[in-house]
Amino acid sequence: MGWVALGRRAGGGGRLSSNLSLSFASLASSFILTTLCILTLALTLATLVRAEDIFEEGKSDKEILDNLLLSTRYDKRLLPPVQGTLTVNVSVLLLSLASPDESSLKYEVEFLLQQQWYDPRLRYSNRSRYEFLNAIHHHNDIWLPDTYFIMHGDFKDPLIPVHFALRIYRNGTVNYLMRRHLILSCQGRLNIFPFDDPQCSFAIESISYEQTAITYVWKNDEATLRKSPSLTTLNAYLIRNQTLTCPIKASWRGNYSCLKVDLIFTRDRAFYFTTVFIPGIILVTSSFITFWLEWNAVPARVMIGVTTMLNFFTTSNGFRSTLPVVSNLTAMNVWDGVCMCFIYASLLEFVCVNYVGRKRPLHNVVYRPGENPVTQRLPAVLSRIGILLASPLKREGGNATAGGNEPNEIIACTNCGPNPCTHTATNGCAAECCFVQVRKKEPPHPIRVAKTIDVIARVLFPIAYSVFLVFFFYHYKGVS
Repeated sequence: MGWVALGRRAGGGGRLSSNLSLSFASLASSFILTTLCILTLALTLATLVRAEDIFEEGKSDKEILDNLLLSTRYDKRLLPPVQGTLTVNVSVLLLSLASPDESSLKYEVEFLLQQQWYDPRLRYSNRSRYEFLNAIHHHNDIWLPDTYFIMHGDFKDPLIPVHFALRIYRNGTVNYLMRRHLILSCQGRLNIFPFDDPQCSFAIESISYEQTAITYVWKNDEATLRKSPSLTTLNAYLIRNQTLTCPIKASWRGNYSCLKVDLIFTRDRAFYFTTVFIPGIILVTSSFITFWLEWNAVPARVMIGVTTMLNFFTTSNGFRSTLPVVSNLTAMNVWDGVCMCFIYASLLEFVCVNYVGRKRPLHNVVYRPGENPVTQRLPAVLSRIGILLASPLKREGGNATAGGNEPNEIIACTNCGPNPCTHTATNGCAAECCFVQVRKKEPPHPIRVAKTIDVIARVLFPIAYSVFLVFFFYHYKGVS
């Protein structure tokens, strides 16, 4: 009995010691957990205090940005967390327009592209002395729109754009400004060159974000581009421009937001008039001078005709070498062809006149020099007109009979001998009644014919060329 009681007492002491060890272990773990919580709370409070301290006056924008762009709070791979679609406001400021290349219809354009959007992750406290943070050296760590250019042409070296400004404002607004230099491929109507107005277009679009994620809009709904006060044109004549959203038919990806810029240029018409049209008019009218020279002035007329033709060929070929080759008929082809036809026709007129003037006259007709070749034939022409007016008129319904002649009617008489005449119906075929005698028609002298051709050419050629000039400039200017 005694041993059993001692065993029971010994068993009860072992359970007591195990309970005590468990209590000590739980107390130790609770103490450790409490200590860890206190340390965590202290570290959190210290971090918050430091986060507030970075916006205190005296901190640099670099220090502020370094804390704003910590990997634990900012990830540039993610879109800014905004409600709905992220809106990117776009504006363009023209800086320079380079001289155009007529042979390829390319214009060089330099401009500033400004993009503005809202990123709430980049807001900072008003306790900072900075109105905005200059983030030009942090542009690789900030989310930027993946904007690219379509329908433009080529980039001007260097390909990497120069970032002029990247600013972050207190409310989280990001302003991204960069310079671009593009070589635009323009669309012109070479069939009416140089009366056409080439149109140069380029568009901007997001390459990876669809319209449901990013929307591009023109800032302040600007209908035209802004121009720099120091805009240089360099012989590029910009007459108007417009900004619009890309039409769906013109965009190769309709589910992406796209903005388009149209630049409409005009050509320097004064340059083409002074180098092409006015010299051409002078050369063509110079070929008309030969009509006022003598028909037998062979050296002078040949020299004028050949010289004007060669000069026109030289001027035309020198200018057309700078133009693109097209297969359809253009305004310059019409101009060159018609002007050359007039010069060549004036040369052929001289050949014809010289050939006719050197022919042998028929019936030994003598040419009377000093008389006008047109007025020499006026008496014979007037005589023939009088005979026709004095001839009997046929009655309606048939020929007039012999007994139907009225007493005072003028009839033609063919029985008056070698000289036919006209007289009244009551008078006989007496010699005294013949008041008009028809002379026998003499063949014209070849020199007279040659001079007549020159006189006609003096009037016909200038009138025809003037009509062509009016039609040419009125038609192609109206088409443009």
